[in-house]
Amino acid sequence: MKTRRDFIKISTAGAGAAALGISALSAKGLNFFESKTDGPVSNEDLTPYPTYCEVCFWKCAGWTYVDKSGKIRKIIGNDEDPHCSGRLCPRGTGGVGMYNDEDRLKTPLIRDTKADGTQYYREASWEEALDLMAEKMDILRKDHGPECLALFSHGSGGKMMTDLVKAFGTPNITAPSFAQCRGPREVAFTATFGEDVMSPERTDIRDAKCLVLIGSHIGENMHNGQIQEMSHAIENDATIITVDPRLSTAASHSKYWLPIKPATDIALLLAWTHVIINEELYDKEYVKKYTFGFEQLKEHVKNNTPEWAYGITTIEPHIIRETAREMAAASPRTLVHPGRHVTWYGDDTQRSRAIAILNALLGSWGRRGGFYNPEKVSLPSFPHPPFPIPKRSWKDAYPPGKYNLVNEVLSTGICDATIPNPDMDCQLRGWIVYGTNLLASLPDQRKTLEAINNLDFLVVIDTMPMDITGYADIVLPECTYLERYDYIRTSPHREPALALRMPAVKPKYNSKPNWWIAKQLANRLGLEEYFKWENIEEVLDWQLKQVGSSLEEMQRIGVKKFKREYEDLFFLEGLPDFEFNTNTGKIELYSSELANEGFDPMPKYTAHPEPPQGFYRLNYGRAPMHTFSRTSNNHNLWDLMDENKVWINPKVADLWEIKNGQYIWLKNQDGVISSFPIKARVTERIRWDSVYMVHGFGHTDKKLTRAYGRGASDSEMVTKVVLDPVMGGTGMRVSFVTFLKEDPARNKKEDKA
Repeated sequence: MKTRRDFIKISTAGAGAAALGISALSAKGLNFFESKTDGPVSNEDLTPYPTYCEVCFWKCAGWTYVDKSGKIRKIIGNDEDPHCSGRLCPRGTGGVGMYNDEDRLKTPLIRDTKADGTQYYREASWEEALDLMAEKMDILRKDHGPECLALFSHGSGGKMMTDLVKAFGTPNITAPSFAQCRGPREVAFTATFGEDVMSPERTDIRDAKCLVLIGSHIGENMHNGQIQEMSHAIENDATIITVDPRLSTAASHSKYWLPIKPATDIALLLAWTHVIINEELYDKEYVKKYTFGFEQLKEHVKNNTPEWAYGITTIEPHIIRETAREMAAASPRTLVHPGRHVTWYGDDTQRSRAIAILNALLGSWGRRGGFYNPEKVSLPSFPHPPFPIPKRSWKDAYPPGKYNLVNEVLSTGICDATIPNPDMDCQLRGWIVYGTNLLASLPDQRKTLEAINNLDFLVVIDTMPMDITGYADIVLPECTYLERYDYIRTSPHREPALALRMPAVKPKYNSKPNWWIAKQLANRLGLEEYFKWENIEEVLDWQLKQVGSSLEEMQRIGVKKFKREYEDLFFLEGLPDFEFNTNTGKIELYSSELANEGFDPMPKYTAHPEPPQGFYRLNYGRAPMHTFSRTSNNHNLWDLMDENKVWINPKVADLWEIKNGQYIWLKNQDGVISSFPIKARVTERIRWDSVYMVHGFGHTDKKLTRAYGRGASDSEMVTKVVLDPVMGGTGMRVSFVTFLKEDPARNKKEDKA
């Protein structure tokens, strides 16, 4: 789709191309492994600086070690950190690759137009770029109102930009992690228990005697703490049950692998519920004391037998019964994991509800081996005036009452509110995109581009030239997390803890930290009262002193733990009296909240469309060395995995005469063909009706000299999305693909000839 903003590859920035670091050698990623410091160094020769990782949301705390010449030599975990217990994953140790990447954005860029109408990027000073950005924001505020601005944000640095746009007067602040990842889970668990799962998840895997994983790829998503806890559980002979159409890493370590037919998970969950209720395997005392709607649930699942589910899921009835009994035998130390990326088929809130109900029947919520009660340190905000109260929001794009159960902003809702609609009071006209590659993180790229085409301006703040930067009017280069301070990490966990990130080295090139960018913009927009501090060190020291610490102390120790206020980690051990934050004060097996909104109060199985003849359901996931599309150009992590592959069952490969290692193209149900070929991995570890690929590859920007053209993009193939009616989550596992063995570009050329 051609937009008003032509896509511009950052590498074509004219005279500035050389300054942006393009070289033939770097395209092969060879120069990064040549150290300017000869020979090994000891820890005595290195200075440690506290940090917490920005490569994924787990944000493990660690130490960045710098040698006497000012070169970063290594990153290791902080032993005191409850997120990682001193051990970092490949992403964390490879984070230095972000700092060293010569493809980084190095200086502000402004979109301009030549006399012949050609668009290009020219280098600009920070003063010019920020003046222009502030000017565009001010025009928007005066002509349309501040609520017509939106912020897409991912990562720690986005909190500072959030403060800026709140002060500006808009509520339209979103992260793709809700509508495209965890949203259905949070809404479902809140409707059931009155609380959500939080992040990191409040799962007591280390104490579980039975762990059930439904499409949760622990070991590949590299959620560090969970992987370590799962290892402890396996060492303690816990039973692992993995439900997945693919033999994932977790499945390979499981007692049971249930290769379920995709899109039938609710049927299996209802059958498990049927067995546990009808064989009276549920925690009777817990259910009687704490739950609401048990009799309705019993009636609801009376016909959902394992035999009924077998015809839908292809899981044999005796396996359904056997695994249900394994769960019950370990109860209450049975954990049916809620997952994280749960936006699959459009009925995802109800599927998550079925998971929550199963946990309730087994008595796992609030008990050891199930779900614990997390606690965090509450840091006060640095004094500032109250933020203005917005008059409008993204919800104006929808009929009144839609998505009442949503307590976060939908990223796809921002797109809907940006595309002109005569029924809307306020069309969004300006976007600030911080640290998230929307072309890869949002489904249906055509819709995202349509929204971008209707913007007055688009500003991208990032460390790397991702696909989205090619559509920006202004590109601002942020320094990496190793070069800056950020707000204190206060994530909830078993014990409250704080973690500091401080710069280990000065920012490279002409990049700047987010706090500096936000403060400079505030000064230009007349919002100085919200940023009445000299620098972020002043903010952090003030906050830390309010809780009995200081910036000086945190610079020395990196992580500070606090005692829990109450001994309520497992708050339902011993079955004390407790009132839940639901309409009934109970765990709602029958959800009054969903019923009040006109939705099914208990989950039902509904069949989903099957792949057309010759097509296969597209499943996607993660790799332990990469995070989304953010790390595929990181030289350290690229060296571990430089492209993705498409998993194909041998029977399917034989049918298509596809050989292992052969490059093929993917074509989806809407005729979209992958921009680049992908290597086939022929394996019995995938069902015949599905294919699988790792997310985050197939970049189209040549400025990413290692990642460009490597593998295929699953995001490009996801042109069909089913919206969750409860909370607007985007079901993205409803696309189907087939195979092309010939280069489609070559075939087009031959046809024209």
